[in-house]
Amino acid sequence: MNLKRKVEIAVISDIHLGTYGCHAKQLLTYLSSIEPKKLILNGDIVDIWQFKKRYFPKSHLSVIKKIMDFAADGTEVYYITGNHDEMLRKFADTSIGNISIVNKLVLELDGKKAWFFHGDVFDISIQNAKWLAKLGGWGYDVLTLLNRFVNWGLEKLGKERYSLSKQIKNSVKSAVKYVKDFEKVAADLAIENGYDYVVCGHIHQPKMLVMENKHGTTTYLNSGDWVENFTALEYQFKRWKIYNYNKDKLSPFFADEELKDMTVKDLIAAITIVKSPNKNKKA
Repeated sequence: MNLKRKVEIAVISDIHLGTYGCHAKQLLTYLSSIEPKKLILNGDIVDIWQFKKRYFPKSHLSVIKKIMDFAADGTEVYYITGNHDEMLRKFADTSIGNISIVNKLVLELDGKKAWFFHGDVFDISIQNAKWLAKLGGWGYDVLTLLNRFVNWGLEKLGKERYSLSKQIKNSVKSAVKYVKDFEKVAADLAIENGYDYVVCGHIHQPKMLVMENKHGTTTYLNSGDWVENFTALEYQFKRWKIYNYNKDKLSPFFADEELKDMTVKDLIAAITIVKSPNKNKKA
């Protein structure tokens, strides 16, 4: 019996595979609960900036395997490059089976135009001082590692999880202003170019908001992240919604049994073997 939710489009971003802050197990649970026609990976999927050979656990490999399985089963997978995986930009506009690597994406959804991109193009600190942004990323990684120990203690005491980095960012006025400016610039550009939807990642702030200026309106959407918020965007029946793992556990899904039983060696072997897309998949 297939209990997976069918969605036309699922958008996830800012997973940061290869870092201590990534919550791959929760993401696997979510991915195992859906059957998307299109899966859009909107940047910062593998964190190449912070990549360490000694830290890439089985659950992180399982996420990559799950994405490849989607593609092999007929799902169109679009990998939109972000700043933490910017090395992939040299491969933009190339495809392997059902997986396409792009810097941006435009889709027509039920007569409306949707514009997808990561969003780091708006970040001056990254454009003009990449070494400083990378240093900040290292500090963020340390903070998320510390946060894991804090949450381990809170869970043992039966209390709710707490995000240190999220609380710090939300309490700093300049950070709040940056988020608002980011949203406004994205919306203004979308309106200027005639897009009905603009879909970003990058700032780890899930959002769905109708924005307008004197030239028109657009819907700004942000898929959030899988470090702090555990969120995704879903499009189905001509409507967008924000999926929140902590609030919307629609079914008691867990990572696929096949993935749970595979060893790290088996996962690496499976990832390096490119499957042919299944052309006979039933709708």
